[in-house]
Amino acid sequence: MDSYKKIIGLMERHESWRSSCLNMIASENVTSNAVRMGVASDFGHRYAEGLLGGCDDGRKLFNRFYQGTAVFDEVEGMAMSMAEKMFDAEHANMVPISGALANLTAYYALAKIGDKISGLNIECGGHISHTHVSAAGVMGLKDVAYPFDIEEMNIDVDEAKKMVLREKPKIMIFGASVFLFPHPLKEMREAADEIGAVMMYDAAHVAGLIAGGKFQKPFKEGADVMTSSTHKSFPGPQGGMILCKNKFAKKIDNAAFPGLMSNHHLHHVAGFVVALAEMEKFGAEYASQILKNAKALAQSMHELGFDVLCEHKGFTLSHQVLVDISKNGGGRKVANDLEAANIILNKNMLPRDSLDKTGDPSGIRIGVQELTHVGMKESEMKEVAQLIKRVVLGGESPGKVKRDVGELKSGFSKVCYCFD
Repeated sequence: MDSYKKIIGLMERHESWRSSCLNMIASENVTSNAVRMGVASDFGHRYAEGLLGGCDDGRKLFNRFYQGTAVFDEVEGMAMSMAEKMFDAEHANMVPISGALANLTAYYALAKIGDKISGLNIECGGHISHTHVSAAGVMGLKDVAYPFDIEEMNIDVDEAKKMVLREKPKIMIFGASVFLFPHPLKEMREAADEIGAVMMYDAAHVAGLIAGGKFQKPFKEGADVMTSSTHKSFPGPQGGMILCKNKFAKKIDNAAFPGLMSNHHLHHVAGFVVALAEMEKFGAEYASQILKNAKALAQSMHELGFDVLCEHKGFTLSHQVLVDISKNGGGRKVANDLEAANIILNKNMLPRDSLDKTGDPSGIRIGVQELTHVGMKESEMKEVAQLIKRVVLGGESPGKVKRDVGELKSGFSKVCYCFD
């Protein structure tokens, strides 16, 4: 009984705390009540080992190893069809249970031990799963980094072409964990064709913007495979997916099941279908407001004296804002001070940082997707910038600022851009 009371108390404490915070971790989001219903449904108790295949007029069952999946087969078929349509893909796989596992599945399907993959290094915003320190290392792959233009905060296309023609990676990865601007898929397609590489696009951070038609169109611009988580800018439950061209479908499916996963968290698939339906209806409006909010926050912080990256490019074309905070105490101190004021964001490496600065990098990364999802707009972004300034530049007590943070957040307690 004591343990029961303690865990219930911890959950209540967490809900109370985070509901009064400005939640701006770029990897997070809140879901609608309808999505939560899917996640809390009986699907969470069930297994559906096996795969669904597709045809134009519906999904055909390839093989299920347990009975009792008749309804879930329809749910998963909906998820696959809706995702294929939304992201202009030929085939979808819902088995991965996270974005990192989606990446690992793509590696397992399309590469072998000792092959090279190209992507951004961690300092320049690449996700750990794009490198040997995580999923690529598990697969025994050798990662080579794209040359990076720090001023443009993007891949240096001319130098990257030379690098891939020299190194000949099996998989060319695009997408990142720090992802301010679309990546040069069209520009790199010719080089990929010349060396016979697969172009893989990790859309984990920007899937919601892509779904809303406000970022880039990976498959139309040259991608062969798109991996993603189902949260972050996309307002679904935490999970993963892989989309691909038909010629890669069998390899991807077999790598996902039985290769790397067994059951694939059916309740998350159900919640994801709800989120897909919400994005069909509200996605364009939601994604558009995310971009407006990101630019408004960046501009306001810049005007208040912060060193916001890429002023010459309008700061950002995604949900993220990146700020050099090295002259204001560094990323660790600033993130901790802001957390004490209930402003939740993360310290983040900048391209000029070395890996030994992981614990105390030069920057902070801010995401506006969750604040947008609860209804905040440009005027609130200006208020948020002022609150951040009071702590970081003004030296005010975080406890004092916390009261004003709670007052601002109290007017935004309901999820928007959804049916409920």
